[in-house]
Amino acid sequence: MKNARAATTPHQAPTLAVMKSASELQEQIRCRAYELFEQRGRIEGHELHDWLQAESEVAQKKAKVVAAS
Repeated sequence: MKNARAATTPHQAPTLAVMKSASELQEQIRCRAYELFEQRGRIEGHELHDWLQAESEVAQKKAKVVAAS
């Protein structure tokens, strides 16, 4: 009987790493956007602005880390 799990091929491993990285990145953005919401006093109606600002901040932080390595 074949194993129910498919073996990971070399082509799948980078895809899984990118997916994990993308989900981690989205989680960082989500957390930062929520921090911005809290800093504003939990006033609703600025979700898009908070998300876009969080994306920008996380991207800049990531770029600095990449440039330093």
